[in-house]
Amino acid sequence: MNTLQELMAFSSVWLSDPLVASVFAIVLATAFASYASRRTVLVLMARVTQTENPWDDALLRTIRTPLNVLIWIVGLSLAAEWVAEARSQSQIELIGIVRYLAFIGLVTLFLSRLIRELEAAYLSSGGDETTVTAIAKLVRISVFITAALMAMQTLGLSISGVLTFGGIGGIAVGFAAKDLLANFFGGLVIYLDRPFKVGDWIRSPDRDIEGTVIRIGWRLTEIRTFSQRPLYIPNSMFSTISLENPSRMLNRRIFETIGVRYSDLSKMREIVADVHALLSNHDDIDQDKTLIVNFDAFNASSVDFFIYTFTKTINWVEYHSVKQKILLEIADIIAGHGAEIAFPTSTVHLETIQPES
Repeated sequence: MNTLQELMAFSSVWLSDPLVASVFAIVLATAFASYASRRTVLVLMARVTQTENPWDDALLRTIRTPLNVLIWIVGLSLAAEWVAEARSQSQIELIGIVRYLAFIGLVTLFLSRLIRELEAAYLSSGGDETTVTAIAKLVRISVFITAALMAMQTLGLSISGVLTFGGIGGIAVGFAAKDLLANFFGGLVIYLDRPFKVGDWIRSPDRDIEGTVIRIGWRLTEIRTFSQRPLYIPNSMFSTISLENPSRMLNRRIFETIGVRYSDLSKMREIVADVHALLSNHDDIDQDKTLIVNFDAFNASSVDFFIYTFTKTINWVEYHSVKQKILLEIADIIAGHGAEIAFPTSTVHLETIQPES
């Protein structure tokens, strides 16, 4: 009981000072505002999570912590200014600078987290990973550079002098790191021209490069080869090599030459006609593309015809299944005409020598 009375007496004496009472009121109001903001954000998040729009979720997840920190920055800086006005006028300017720097850092944190959340929301909605990653990186860099320049100006540094020094230093750095810059601009060209994107299967006829694109960075592009090994390629290389992107093909081609025996040459016309009819009515063949079935050549041990057509599917595994099905059906047509598929043979003609009389 005595302890409680002593505490109440101490509090009454402490709060009797107008300055202390004012600071206490500001801190109390700040704590109440912080609590109210957290509760409001939680209520709003409970509501927006029930909607299908991912953008409001991203905004609320981003704003929750920066808003709470902003309230405390404003409240504590006001309390500090109140004390400085009563005790030391020289500290008011310093408090303003610190508050402004904290505000810059807070806005930078908010924007960087918002960019990351919007990037994730865009990707979850099925957006192009290559494009959104490039834009997010450029915007983040712009935000950090702007924040750094504003902070330097607040601290009294000359921005024009910094920019001039940066220009001169940039020339020196450019000569010293030309390969790094070449890779940087190579990555920028990839983002702008978009010859491929993350998830594409690419290959180069000039180099031993083939695989699936895993990540496109500012310096390197990571490719996962078909042997499941990572392959890291400097971005500048893509400006000097030819590149194929099979992922963007419209069809896959079947181009095969099939030979039958010379003894079955009389049946070639019917075989070619039936194979053409098969492909012309096949559900897996794209009838809008070129379709050719023709007798082609008298070979060493066979007479050959070829098929030239395109499948509807571009999937590698499914394509081979379709190709197998078609080749087996062609083999059935050949067998149905009583013919056989040729294989290398040699015929030896022996000349009969008449005995001398």
